[in-house]
Amino acid sequence: MKLYTRTGDTGETSLFDGSRARKDDPRVDAYGDIDELNAWLGFVRASGIDPSVGAELAAVQRDLFAVGAQLADPADKLAPRVTKAVITDEHVVRLEHLIDHLDAEVPPLRRFILAGGTPAGAALHVARTVCRRAERRIVSLEPPVDPVLVRYVNRLSDLLFALARAVNHRAGTPETEW
Repeated sequence: MKLYTRTGDTGETSLFDGSRARKDDPRVDAYGDIDELNAWLGFVRASGIDPSVGAELAAVQRDLFAVGAQLADPADKLAPRVTKAVITDEHVVRLEHLIDHLDAEVPPLRRFILAGGTPAGAALHVARTVCRRAERRIVSLEPPVDPVLVRYVNRLSDLLFALARAVNHRAGTPETEW
């Protein structure tokens, strides 16, 4: 199988249900943002972070493949066949537990903080903003997506903020308040 198919040369791409969509279609934008987010998390993992954080990010990256698959499947034909491509409330709860754990190890927030810190911390802040953009695109889709996807992406941006703070704290890099 070749890497290139030439099927996108006219500015369209295939969705999982077999339909074609323009590459600037809002649904394609949404899963493109999820793909960009996934790449940022790969960048963070490659930056020499704590292995436990890397393992958590790898789990999130797997989840993001499922989010992207669900977004590329407007007819919900994939989910019954491929269970690993389904995000559930259990995924959201997993993120919430991790946020609570990370939040307990950093000083309480008293003011807004500027994005930055270590390279990994700064990249997590970038990932957080990409996540928020993806969330905005997802909530604008018609027909609406499964609400659990919105909850997952919303919670994920919170997790990325908590991770950025924890990574910087563990490195002894102080936060810059606004």
